[in-house]
Amino acid sequence: MNRTVRSVATSLAVGFAMYFVARGVWWIEQPTAPLLMVLAIGLYLAVVNIAILADSVSVRMPLWAAVLAAVSSILIPVLVTFSLDPADRTEPFATWYIGGLGLLGVVCVVRRRFLIGWLTLAMLIATSSAYLGLVVSLNLGLVGSIMWVVIAQLLVMFWDRAVRDTERLAEIQQAVSAWHATQLVRQRERRLRTQFALAVAGPVLSRVVASRGALDEHERLEARLAEGRLRDELRGADLLNDAVRDAIESARRRGVVVTVFDEGGLDGVEEQRRIEIRDELAATLAHAEAGRLIIRSARDPRVAVTVVGRPGGRSSGDDDSVELWHEILR
Repeated sequence: MNRTVRSVATSLAVGFAMYFVARGVWWIEQPTAPLLMVLAIGLYLAVVNIAILADSVSVRMPLWAAVLAAVSSILIPVLVTFSLDPADRTEPFATWYIGGLGLLGVVCVVRRRFLIGWLTLAMLIATSSAYLGLVVSLNLGLVGSIMWVVIAQLLVMFWDRAVRDTERLAEIQQAVSAWHATQLVRQRERRLRTQFALAVAGPVLSRVVASRGALDEHERLEARLAEGRLRDELRGADLLNDAVRDAIESARRRGVVVTVFDEGGLDGVEEQRRIEIRDELAATLAHAEAGRLIIRSARDPRVAVTVVGRPGGRSSGDDDSVELWHEILR
């Protein structure tokens, strides 16, 4: 419960408790044992306030307070009954405990001591029926006490369900917001990387257009490198840092065919570990001697990146031979 609802509920409970206490002290007929009546009223006043206010920071009532409420629900009817003459036991001032203990049961239920709340109600029904008779007790307010406890139980159940649903909706909204923010960041990163790749490839592409494809060997090499860099940035951006880019370019300048596939293998990996993975990938590529390198990052619970080295280029026909197999763990 929020603070405002709790304050209102506390004020109402204390107010009703004072009402029942006032009924108890408004004697029409003198009790035969007034000390027992005073003791019952004092005990009720102490117990109901403890039940309402004990550990008020927590919604759940302390166990000791709940046990005290259960014991008092047995003692109070006995004390009231034996303080009065049998002829006076159905008077309004004599039956205050029926409503008072019903309120105590409601307080126990609201403060999440459901078993104690229903036990208090059961003790009230048993004692009032024994001393007054069940039909008489029902006519003197027992029906109202039973209905209070039942309604309190239903309201608490509905309230707790509403709180759980609200918390669940808040979690879903937070997850959606986080996902949306992640997508925006990734889109921005892809845009920046594409701009970076185009900045690298732009001059070469301009030269190709200007010369209508009439390039010398050096320009052809630079064009192939630029095309490879652009493809890497689009298909394997998460795997790249400056060291990996330099290692791939160095391998291509040696005539190695390098292919990069990023299929989300680094998703969920912490940033520090990503840096270590990229550094290990750069070191692996720098020492690779194969004619063709395939770098693949797939969704795997154990392996983040796999580097496969094969002899020759794409058309060598020797796809069954593996010269390098290196796995970088998540």
